[in-house]
Amino acid sequence: MAKQLSIVNCQLSIFVPWVLFFVGLVVIPLLYYTGLITIGTVNMLGRYMAFAIVAVGLDLVWGYTGILSLCQAFFFALGGYAMGMYLAHHGGPGGIIDANNWKMPACLYVVYPYKVGEADALVPWFWKPFYTLPVTAILGLLIPGLAALAIGYFGFRSRVRGVYFAILTQAITVAGWLVFCMNNMKLCGTNGLTRFDRIAGFKLASPNVKVSLYIITLLALVGVYTLCRYVVKSRLGRVLIAIRDDETTLRFSGYKPYTYKLFAFVLAGMIAGLGGMLYAPQMGIFTPTNMEASASILVVVWVAVGGRGTLSGPILGALAVNLLYNFFTSERNLLLLTWKAEYWQFVLGGLFIGVVLLFPGGLIDLWRRLVGIGQHAQMSNSDNR
Repeated sequence: MAKQLSIVNCQLSIFVPWVLFFVGLVVIPLLYYTGLITIGTVNMLGRYMAFAIVAVGLDLVWGYTGILSLCQAFFFALGGYAMGMYLAHHGGPGGIIDANNWKMPACLYVVYPYKVGEADALVPWFWKPFYTLPVTAILGLLIPGLAALAIGYFGFRSRVRGVYFAILTQAITVAGWLVFCMNNMKLCGTNGLTRFDRIAGFKLASPNVKVSLYIITLLALVGVYTLCRYVVKSRLGRVLIAIRDDETTLRFSGYKPYTYKLFAFVLAGMIAGLGGMLYAPQMGIFTPTNMEASASILVVVWVAVGGRGTLSGPILGALAVNLLYNFFTSERNLLLLTWKAEYWQFVLGGLFIGVVLLFPGGLIDLWRRLVGIGQHAQMSNSDNR
């Protein structure tokens, strides 16, 4: 009977995400085109699915490899900035034309250290590769991947593990945030990248474009989930789990754990970069706040609340936590209490503590328990007959 329940739980872990994907691909567009939900709701769900992409990547690293990475928001922001620079090139009012006949992006000109007519008032060289969408898409994956490669190579080769690696990645995230906040870095400082107008020649304000971006994000989430599931079910995935459970024994068996850890870390970084690229055009702005220390911790909360080491749990956790955030950050009157947006932090803390103490396996494990109890009762009745 235990074996039968194990099979049921395995089937549920596959069943839940595909139900979510069906709802996202069929039900949500149907509700929009019948007028039951607004385009703003569709756009919001698209952003939340971009967050779910990041959460799946972290689950591959943390849930299956045992590496708590606190720099996923940094990789997310690198992808977001790549897409944001492309959008800034093609958006906003007409800026000045520099000596090389490049149009100065409007959001960059606001914080540019030089004045109109000065010889040094040139579009920075590192902005120019992001002028075309195909190159931007490649760089949006490549840059976070290379950053993850550098961090992981020196960290894993030095055998930095556990809480020390978490502290290291958090420190790198804070350092990156400080760099991107500086105006003289010519990345628009704390104002961020703004005045997005077009993507691939289409107006971002168009409802059809917003629906298209939503569907692209959903398909990207399906692709990321499928890829990660393929990885964890392969021989490579079994090695990653062995690293999580007993890295020392694996090393004595002749393996080089750091190479496998590096692969998972780089893949998760590129996945986070993909999430950032999909988030930027749907949000309409991208600022350094997206790589703050709290942003990376929030990704950990999504994975923990949804269910670490399941792949489907982080999707559920990211969507659930962000939908709760959308609800509890709206001011409303509740009998004798006026609910304010700042109370959300208490809800988030209570949710995280409650899940850890009561349901360590997360929301996906709660669902498994509920269905498993029902399945157990059915099998018991069948045995009695």
